[in-house]
Amino acid sequence: MFKVTKDMTITDILAEDRNTAYIFMKYGMHCLGCPSARFETVEQAAQVHGLDLEKLIEELEKFFEEKNKDEK
Repeated sequence: MFKVTKDMTITDILAEDRNTAYIFMKYGMHCLGCPSARFETVEQAAQVHGLDLEKLIEELEKFFEEKNKDEK
């Protein structure tokens, strides 16, 4: 299963599954295609947007867990 870490870029996560975009959008991260998304880590993006990093990662992890269940 895909594991989300704070050191990954937003683009890394979107490349694994574009459907995670709605999670980022929900948290106010609307520039998913901007250059920052390619270089900014999830941790950095959470700091810039004043978000709870652990909560964001938890929701992304839940997404991939559900996806993994659906694929079995």
